[in-house]
This record gives sequence, C-alpha cells and structure tokens, in this order.
Amino acid sequence: MHPLLLSLIAAAFYLGATAYQGTSLARRAAPNKPLLLVLGLIALLAQGLSLLPQLLTANGLVLDFFNAANLISAAVICITLLACLRIPVENLLLLLYPLGTLTALLAVLMPHGTLEPINEQPGILAHILLSVLAYGLLTIAVFQALLLLIQDHRLKHKHPAGLIRNFPPLQTMESLLFGFLWGGWILLSLSLLSGWLFLDNLFAQHLAHKTILSCFAWVVFAVLLWGRHQLGWRGHKAIRWTLAGFCLLMLAYFGSKLVKEFILHI
Repeated sequence: MHPLLLSLIAAAFYLGATAYQGTSLARRAAPNKPLLLVLGLIALLAQGLSLLPQLLTANGLVLDFFNAANLISAAVICITLLACLRIPVENLLLLLYPLGTLTALLAVLMPHGTLEPINEQPGILAHILLSVLAYGLLTIAVFQALLLLIQDHRLKHKHPAGLIRNFPPLQTMESLLFGFLWGGWILLSLSLLSGWLFLDNLFAQHLAHKTILSCFAWVVFAVLLWGRHQLGWRGHKAIRWTLAGFCLLMLAYFGSKLVKEFILHI
C-alpha cells in the first residue's frame, strides 16, 4: 500500500480518536478507554507501515528531519499506549494523537532534506535507537508537565471542571511526570555514552553543537531530578526545568537538522 494512503488512514484514525475523546470530556464523561486505545493502535500501525519504506531504504537508514519527527512521534504514542495499560495517562493522548496526525502527513507530503542515508555499524544504530527512545520519553514528560500546569492552574482558580475532572490527583500526576523524567534521563545518559563509545569524534564540526546542547539538556534534567530528591521540587519549578531541558534537547536535534538539511541548502 502506498505510504500516502497509509498516512491518510493513520491521520483519520488519530483525528477520529481525538474527536471522540474531546467530545466525551466536553460532556464531562470519561471516554471508553479500550476503544480509545484500539483506535490509536490502528492509527499507529498505519503510521508505522507508512514510515517503514521511507525510513529503511536500499541505501541505508534515511533519518532526515520529517522522518525523524515521524519516528519519534510514533515512539511516543507507542510508549504512551503501553503505559495506558498500567497507569492512568490516557489524557496525554488528547495531545499526542494530533501530533501523530501532523508528523505522519508531513513525512509524506513535505519535501525531504539532503541528508545522506545512514549505513553504519550496529553500535551507531543502537545509539540512534537510544536517542529516539530518550526523546520519546522526555516528550511524554513535557506533555505531562503541560497537563500538570493546566490542572494546577484550574485547581488554584477553583475551576476543576471539564477535562480536569478526568485527571488523576495532582500528586499522581507529579509522580507520573518524574517517572517519565527518570526514564528519559537514563536513556539520554545511555545515548550519550553509546555516542562516546561508537562515534569517532562526538565533537566533530557537524556534531559539536548537537553534543554540547544534549549535554546541557542532560545537566538540566540531572539538576531537576536532584532537586526533586533532595529539595522536594515540585509544581511550577519542576515544570519550568522540564520545559528548559526539553527545549535544549529539541534544539540540539531538530534545530541542527533544520539548519543542515534546509537552511544551508537554500
């Protein structure tokens, strides 16, 4: 099946699930969780089948800007769907399903950059996989932080209605946030370590800005986790540190890709 058709199927199911969840919450009713997950699973499978031939080619792995964004969004949604089986994070899907729609469509509709295919040893591919998983978990953490910010604001202003009525308690939301942060930080640590082991020079000209910004992001998340453990950081302070670390990480990865693949080739 053509990637465009598969992406359209993915977008239709993602948008259908988003509309169903949104209208359910607007009526102050909890959506049917199994139905919500099944719709997302169908969309995720279509997204993955669309991405596969674009990502894996005869010349190697094509991980350009839009393919990378599509891969990370698919990983984020997959992790969240698995997490929904054990913990109450289905409210994240209201933000993640539209993200999946956008990246699935952009990957097939937008012109791709000039990045050479990656045909490297298994260690390099492991580094790439760890990076994608780290970005995935930390992206979930950011969406969780945004929901936490909305919940905290509505509760402080005594308006716990609508979407907020279906959120877990504030303490549970914070615990979930730091669970995602710990997982993402550990994977980011392994990603940086694997890069140091398998890449010839992490500070080569084409990698230096990415490495430095990723290290700064690693430090920001490490300080945040230390502050939580030692000083009991929570609320707005935790959210600000989470957003700061995520911005550095996305600037390291997608900022460098945007400049290298598009701006420098205009």
